[in-house]
Amino acid sequence: MNRFATTTASESVVAAERGAIWAVLTDPDMLPLLTPLLTGIETDGDLWRWSMIRIAVLGVGITPTFTERMRFTERSRIDYTHEPPAGVHEYAGAEGWYALEDVPGGTHLAISLTLHVELPLPRLAAPTVVGLMKVTLQRTGDRFVTNLLRHLGADEVPGTRRAS
Repeated sequence: MNRFATTTASESVVAAERGAIWAVLTDPDMLPLLTPLLTGIETDGDLWRWSMIRIAVLGVGITPTFTERMRFTERSRIDYTHEPPAGVHEYAGAEGWYALEDVPGGTHLAISLTLHVELPLPRLAAPTVVGLMKVTLQRTGDRFVTNLLRHLGADEVPGTRRAS
């Protein structure tokens, strides 16, 4: 098994109130409805278990499920850290944060996500695996933003989106 990881970050100004965006980002029932590839989230207090659809990478199929410790700073920041239950090995996990700030015209929303997976593939496959992961995360993030905006009945403020 080798571990492969990629990071993505984005930010933009959404023409919606911070409270409305916060309500979506902290709703484990709503997030799977807006996020492609995500099938569900089970919660146990601040521990959230995220489940995704089956994904094939270079002929190896995985169905990622991972547990995250969620830390909420009221209506301004969400930090999450991979924290599997004691004695359980999870082959995928995430680390990252969401930050929300009131700005003229709406809410500045910034997101950072590092996703890792362990696969029975050689380390030499890293450029291909990481490239596929990056493209998949970018597309998923783009669709999430589109779905979020539609759900909120809001627009993105033109010229404010940055991604890396």
